[in-house]
Amino acid sequence: MAKTGLFTPDPHTNEVNFKALQTELVQQFEREFPDPMAPKTVIVIPSQTLDQEILAKVTGINHYEERLLCLLMLLRMPRTHMIYVSSTPIDKAIVDYYLHQLPGVTPRHARQRLTLLSCHDAAPRSLTEKILARPRLMEKIRAAIPPGHVAHIAGFNVTWLEHELALKLGVPHYGCPAWLNYWGTKSGSREVFREAGLPMPDGYEKLRDMRDVALALRELAHENPGLRKAVVKVNDGFSGDGNAIYSFEKHGTRPDEDTLRAHLCLVAGDMSYDVFAEKMEAMEGVAEVFVEGSEKTSPSVQCRVTPPLQIEVVSTHDQMLGGECQQVYIGATFPANRAYSCEIGEMGRRVAEVLVKKGVIGRFGIDFISVKEPGGWWNHYALEINLRKGGTTHPYLMLQFLTNGFYDYQTGIYHTPNSQERYYFATDGLRSEAYKGLTPDDLLDIAICNGLHYDATTQEGVVFHLLGALSQHGKLGTVCIGATPEKAQEFYQKTVEVLDRETRV
Repeated sequence: MAKTGLFTPDPHTNEVNFKALQTELVQQFEREFPDPMAPKTVIVIPSQTLDQEILAKVTGINHYEERLLCLLMLLRMPRTHMIYVSSTPIDKAIVDYYLHQLPGVTPRHARQRLTLLSCHDAAPRSLTEKILARPRLMEKIRAAIPPGHVAHIAGFNVTWLEHELALKLGVPHYGCPAWLNYWGTKSGSREVFREAGLPMPDGYEKLRDMRDVALALRELAHENPGLRKAVVKVNDGFSGDGNAIYSFEKHGTRPDEDTLRAHLCLVAGDMSYDVFAEKMEAMEGVAEVFVEGSEKTSPSVQCRVTPPLQIEVVSTHDQMLGGECQQVYIGATFPANRAYSCEIGEMGRRVAEVLVKKGVIGRFGIDFISVKEPGGWWNHYALEINLRKGGTTHPYLMLQFLTNGFYDYQTGIYHTPNSQERYYFATDGLRSEAYKGLTPDDLLDIAICNGLHYDATTQEGVVFHLLGALSQHGKLGTVCIGATPEKAQEFYQKTVEVLDRETRV
């Protein structure tokens, strides 16, 4: 149970009251959401209410609240207002950058309908906790909703704390209710995949501690003779930083806890074994076969369940993974490889059908590992479900907002209204020591002078995000949009070449 220093939400009362509040969301979705002229307010609270120790492993994590600035594109609807709350103030240049991308609306018109609020608090705890500790800020949020407007909260993920905030504001939250979050854990995901009839790596879930992990690894080695490696995951890890690799080849097929302490390879290099073991006891976890293959990819499917419980397959991506163990998300190409994008899209829909019966709503992603067999076909193994927005959410939303197109998962093609195709290469992790000291204004000047800026007339170019992390951490994100996959990749390569040249001493 998540808690602040002020209170611990009571799950039963919280659930009953939250369910009553959420009935408003269904009505909004049927009446106001489809009407671009309907008076409505979106309260964006980009809180990553996740394990703070694991989050701290992500460079520039305090700027990841900027990823939902893509939702500023909703201001293209001329009667929509937005309240955007952040831990620390967002640079005006960054906000202006997004507003200038708006199709069909002047930045001034949009700015008049945008309220920016900040906690002025960079402490390593969730934004939702910070807001709950500030009654005056909550009153400012309520007061910023214009009379006659319906309102809802858009966020990154939903826990009992997000329930509590929604109840205090009297505004529904568009996301998966906290009491269903188990289905987005590593153990819960395996249960859903089993129910959906999807293949997944051999493994064991609901492991309670490292003793359970050692026993599970022994069983995997016994059941899979010749198995080289296995993956151990805490239930609520993310971006690969809650994962670890065990090598049977190097360290034997009958590991005990001492063996794991000495030889378990943690993906988050600065996390100690003791901390990982504590996470396993607090969260539980899984151990499963490490899928091998001479040619393999890491695709994902993004789905959405609307408040009236309609299923949409939103997108497919091929994820790029890095780090020593190739477990850390660093970027993605859209759409996924056409050789299998339709297959994994259909598999994602089957997962969504199981989840919708359990009451899940909002956006979520399903990760796979895919292996090309000698005969040329692909085998897909479902790995995990993320019941929240993720690294592939904001790139796709930017593409959709900028081009007003749609993705057809049955063909694996994204179409613009004039029947053109669009592709992109996206990353949160473009990083260099040389980029440190660049301000958002510096970056935008470089982009415009070198032809990298997104061009609305051609619907191609580069859109940047995580600009706030650039000066301190030398890190930023890009969405490189092109009419072909090759053109999208060219935009990315040009971006790297230009930035490296402009920052060369």
